[in-house]
Amino acid sequence: MIRTIRHFTLWAALALSLAAFVYSAGTLYGIHHDNNLIRQLISGKDVAVNKVISGEPELRLARAFYFKQKHRYDEALSTLSLVMDKGDRNFQAKARYNLGNLYLEQAVQQAKTININAAMPLAGLAKQAYRQALALDSGNWDAKYNLEVAMRLLPEMDRVDIPDDSPINQKSQLWTTVPGFPRGLP
Repeated sequence: MIRTIRHFTLWAALALSLAAFVYSAGTLYGIHHDNNLIRQLISGKDVAVNKVISGEPELRLARAFYFKQKHRYDEALSTLSLVMDKGDRNFQAKARYNLGNLYLEQAVQQAKTININAAMPLAGLAKQAYRQALALDSGNWDAKYNLEVAMRLLPEMDRVDIPDDSPINQKSQLWTTVPGFPRGLP
């Protein structure tokens, strides 16, 4: 009786180990496949949509980056919108950082052509995306830097309320709202 139980236990452990091995091998194959697709996208080759849909959110993020590099902003935006709330906080911060980069690049292009009316909302969206990325990952220095770039591109002008018309009061009020100057320690 004990021998039969041991025999059954060994066979069950072997079957369970084999099942775990097959599952791990399948998972590793999927990761390897997604990494190859990401390498293709980074090298500048497009990947079929059906391969991306079945992949991980990182694959969609790589495809959005590919679209951004090809200046296909609408496709990049729609691809990013599918992965904004996927994954952990770190991945969500990366997605929002890439969204900010997408908007900032478009804002810079519009600002270069002196199309300020189109650049202002894009810069505002970039700032918002960078702030969201920083709320999720406050140590993201790239998002901090790009937020500063967006702020310098089109600064947020504070309204200056000057009740007194004396030149000294005007000078001190204007100085505190000049964009681009630090308002305190980091």
